[in-house]
Amino acid sequence: MGRRDLEEGHLPAPVKPPDGGWGWIVLLGCFVITGFSYAFPKAVSVYFKELMKDFHVGYSDTAWISSIMLAMLYGTGPVCSIMVNQFGCRPVMLIGGLLASSGMILASFTTNIIELYLTAGVLTGLGMALNFQPSLIMLGTYFDKRRPLANGLAAAGSPVFLSSLSPLGQVLLEKFGWRGGFLIMGGLLLNCCTCGAVMRPLDTGMKRMTEKTRDKYEAKEMLPIGGKSEEGISTTDGTMKAKKAKKKPRKGKKLLDFSIFSNRGFIIYTISKFILVLGLFVPPILLVNYAKDTGVPDTEAAFLLSIIGFIDIFARPACGMVAGLKWVRPHVAYLFSFSMLFNGLTDICSARASNYTGLVIFCVFFGISYGMVGALQFEVLMAIVGSQKFSSAIGLVLLIEAFAVLIGPPSAGRLVDALKNYEVIFYLAGSEVVLSALFLAMATYCCLNRGKKKEGSPEKNPPAGGGSDTEEAESDVQEAEEHSSDNHQPAHSTDNAVVAASEEANHVAEEQSREGGGCPARDGEVLARDGCDADQTVERDSF
Repeated sequence: MGRRDLEEGHLPAPVKPPDGGWGWIVLLGCFVITGFSYAFPKAVSVYFKELMKDFHVGYSDTAWISSIMLAMLYGTGPVCSIMVNQFGCRPVMLIGGLLASSGMILASFTTNIIELYLTAGVLTGLGMALNFQPSLIMLGTYFDKRRPLANGLAAAGSPVFLSSLSPLGQVLLEKFGWRGGFLIMGGLLLNCCTCGAVMRPLDTGMKRMTEKTRDKYEAKEMLPIGGKSEEGISTTDGTMKAKKAKKKPRKGKKLLDFSIFSNRGFIIYTISKFILVLGLFVPPILLVNYAKDTGVPDTEAAFLLSIIGFIDIFARPACGMVAGLKWVRPHVAYLFSFSMLFNGLTDICSARASNYTGLVIFCVFFGISYGMVGALQFEVLMAIVGSQKFSSAIGLVLLIEAFAVLIGPPSAGRLVDALKNYEVIFYLAGSEVVLSALFLAMATYCCLNRGKKKEGSPEKNPPAGGGSDTEEAESDVQEAEEHSSDNHQPAHSTDNAVVAASEEANHVAEEQSREGGGCPARDGEVLARDGCDADQTVERDSF
């Protein structure tokens, strides 16, 4: 609606996700943020050998830098949710970009490994966490119908940045050393601030315009036609203040909404995701050493990860396009289960690969399935909890995943040291991923779909995982407009009669109270002539 409609008293239409427009800029920013968040901790490993020489530490000591970054990315989820709910996405992302950049810049001046843990690990990891989570929230705000495709494109940032940051880090190490490389990497992370700056809130100014228009509309309806009395104006002002006082407690935003744990779909998703993370990251971590133990040269063994990354780049957007189809989107949870099942079976079938050709085939199928999982994981969560509760849901999910990340890969490494056999590890990791897929599919079918059929509600409910947040927002706005219209019905032609009637009713109430046959009236109320029945009490605000 235009300004003319607002001046005439019509409320503006609800803000809908544009599914394009400035949303594509937001998608680009989310692409960059996702790339830095997932690829940067792995790309830093290029500098580990030089750090081992300068600080006289072992590989396990330097590997803690990447581990701390990932732990901060996952473990600080609730903190990010609280900050986003309190301050909004854009300020949090700007602060996160500054923290991530300053962490790497300060790391270039460190003199021991502990200082590296605090700067490159804690500070940079916290900064990337403050960027990653708000970017996903903004992506869900700008996209609704095209949200699966948007999630797939944004998730493609991880393999793209991994394939570019690692060679760049090697070049920087050779020309400027690890200190110069850290300094330049810190400058690159300032691009996170640019990505945060483009995260423009979708409803900027709409809430204020709506409140002003509604107040102006109510004032027009309640003023008498020909009256200039100050009493009428004061009554209108009092009524307006009373309505504003009633509206204030209506919307209280929680810093962290724990009510999502009452959502059975969220509980099922969280348990499935925890089991998934236990085994999902184990094969790519152990793949290079596994290939070397089978007799594959070092250069060819390292190329296996490049194959996974290259396939992953195309798998994520393609899976996002498939998930966005009309006949697929209502069943996106089952597509996610299929992608996990595909990934787990790939691990199990490739456990006995004994030559380079078999490992290349494994990398192709693993790249496809891994890309499908990466493209669908947050889309399923958005479909379950909705965009309004997504900020709290993703924070809690990432916190739970942090425990799985700290349990899965380290346990696999200890088993390799104890058993000296990679085959058992691949079987175990694949079984965990398959278990998560079966649990999600069966629990979704038994607990969610059957529960909806038993309810047998006559109203049409959207299918699980395929509903649109726009329809819910429109229904909420429609209810609010009906409620507001019931509270202030226009009565231009009867204003004078209503004022006279209220004065007469007050006079009668005073006489009844003197005779002892009535009850004292409360402020803002007029008693009916027949007595003090609560059902017959009339409020002045309704006039």
